[in-house]
Amino acid sequence: MTIRNFAFSPAALTVKAGTTVTWTNTDPDAHTVTSKQGSGGPLNSAPLTTGATYSYTFTAPGTYPYFCTIHPFMVATVEVTP
Repeated sequence: MTIRNFAFSPAALTVKAGTTVTWTNTDPDAHTVTSKQGSGGPLNSAPLTTGATYSYTFTAPGTYPYFCTIHPFMVATVEVTP
């Protein structure tokens, strides 16, 4: 996953359970990868500066919406299948 131009790319990703997803920030501004409030999701990165990465292994099937806490208009979803 790439963070570029104030967007997560791709905005929707489907992976199998057990897959590790890595986000890389290529923007000059810091961003986070954070589960949407109320979703019960596990994503909670520190602010990622340019070139920084955040990885998470999805073990349970489900839909994981997330956003950037610094720029809340940045939203995306990971769909995890069995």
